[in-house]
Amino acid sequence: MNEDQAVSALSALAHTQRLRVFRALVVAGPEGLTPSVLADQLDVARNTLSFHLKELAHAGLVTIEQQGRNLIYRAEYAHMNGLIGYLTEHCCQGGVCEVSESTQCNC
Repeated sequence: MNEDQAVSALSALAHTQRLRVFRALVVAGPEGLTPSVLADQLDVARNTLSFHLKELAHAGLVTIEQQGRNLIYRAEYAHMNGLIGYLTEHCCQGGVCEVSESTQCNC
């Protein structure tokens, strides 16, 4: 992942509704969710949801698959992991780092 991709992904996630949508897709796993299920789960208007899904897809954080008449949205785990890797690339000055349950790095 390069800097531009990281900025794009972080920008997409820097909105409450998009962050909620992305987290719901992460929880849904590889099966993904349709926009109607997402809209019902998150209590958001479908047209608003469509806008947010488009932004997440543009940032590479979600994929879209047509299944019959339905669109299935899935979290793009490789891109998410790439972002996490980019953000933690030089953690602990390049040394081995283990994250403890308190979510702090132990270098």
